[in-house]
Amino acid sequence: MPSDFDRAFDALMERGPGRMVPDLSRITALTELLGDPQFAYPTVHVTGTNGKGSVVRMVGALCSAAGLAAGTYTSPHLQTVRERLTLAGRHISPTRFAEVHDEVAVFADLLDERIRADGGEPADHVTYFEMLTAMAFAWFADAPVDVGVFEVGMGGRWDATNVVRSDVAVINEIDVDHSELGSTPAEVASEKVGIIKPGAQVIAAEQAPEVDEILRAAVQEAGASLLQFGEDLEVVDHRLAVGGQYVALRVGERVIDDILLPLYGDHQARNAALALGAFAALTDASFEQMDDEVVRHGLGAVAVPGRMEVVRREPTVVLDGAHNPHGAAAAAVAIADSFGFDELILVAACLDDKDIAGILAELKGAASHVIVTESPSPRAASLARMHAAAVATWEGTGIAVEMAEDLTQALELAESMAKEGDGVLVAGSLHTVGAARDRYLPLNDLEELGDEDEVVWEPDDEDDDEVEDTDLAIALELAAQADDPSAFDEAVERLLEEEDERDP
Repeated sequence: MPSDFDRAFDALMERGPGRMVPDLSRITALTELLGDPQFAYPTVHVTGTNGKGSVVRMVGALCSAAGLAAGTYTSPHLQTVRERLTLAGRHISPTRFAEVHDEVAVFADLLDERIRADGGEPADHVTYFEMLTAMAFAWFADAPVDVGVFEVGMGGRWDATNVVRSDVAVINEIDVDHSELGSTPAEVASEKVGIIKPGAQVIAAEQAPEVDEILRAAVQEAGASLLQFGEDLEVVDHRLAVGGQYVALRVGERVIDDILLPLYGDHQARNAALALGAFAALTDASFEQMDDEVVRHGLGAVAVPGRMEVVRREPTVVLDGAHNPHGAAAAAVAIADSFGFDELILVAACLDDKDIAGILAELKGAASHVIVTESPSPRAASLARMHAAAVATWEGTGIAVEMAEDLTQALELAESMAKEGDGVLVAGSLHTVGAARDRYLPLNDLEELGDEDEVVWEPDDEDDDEVEDTDLAIALELAAQADDPSAFDEAVERLLEEEDERDP
């Protein structure tokens, strides 16, 4: 008999995970039926071509270090849909996922019936992404969170997340990726700046001139304020460190140095600057009084699965989504700057709707040997197409291009040929990276079955637990500001234990 989580997940999948409709009517109607839970907390809204998920996780980690309960919503997931909804850095539990799904599904089904009654087609029902987004809104409001941090799924203007207040809007670097958004950076930018709301504080990466023009016009039209990388935000310094890099970041006149960022690549240092800018805008005057150690602890605790992630040693295997040329270029630079590999074996598998030639071209100078395969996705590029693109890319270089029937075979081949000092890079798609992660870092069965990953502050428990909850909140804040990860984790565990005891 399937579990409640499996039943809820199957129902969600029936809504069509690949179906995207550029229209906010359904998510607007659904959130209205739910009582507009997305307005129950301030929000940080993040878009851009690459780096969105990293920035969301960094902002969430900074909030946790400051004693703020942050709910984060990201997409896509690598191994379980539960990754998309987190509270205090932990995935929503299987049990709570099913409960929230069922609560929202009542209203989604009602809306579907209304659509049909009004003459709509069956395909006009609430989409998979709209359903998940509404679940995040509702779960965060029920927790309750102090702040919601949302990653745009695609674009911005018509994305289902764009019904949030967007008190702080983050615009990461903009380039071409999804053809639906446009064929030039300027066209894509016109969609992404749609998340800028009246009076918002906008944190933006350095952009191409044509994109910057569109960005500044949108900021002015909305009466928003702008902090931009290279002017108001800066990576003052960064240097390699064991497990990542030390960075010094500037926000306005304030510089915070000696931050151990456990991520690789210049691009992640820039992402950290954007995240810190967003956090400063969110916390406003409190940020000026905040100890530097809060920032060091927050960014020092961040984890971004599938982005320059080391999942094995001897040989070293690195996973990076790199699903467009811009991301692939960043991956190539990060591999060269952060790892001293003698030879690099590239395992590549992309989706069919991506710029495969462009992705491989950016990785051309990094690879010493290439293995192509098919991504484990219904949208995967065929092995024949991957092979043809790779042969064309490395033609005349003397670098061998091999084929593997599936990802497992490709990884086994890469591991067998890697010598001491060599590395393996798995790239081309987050679907590919997710499947590789299943091989190297499989989900813990006990974690999947249990509810220990859920962090909930129950407002109805104030009479019985007011003192204990206050003590825990203070313990969390003090542990974070003391730059003591073990103390912080212990405080979180105590909070979880309290929740388990209250939950019959």
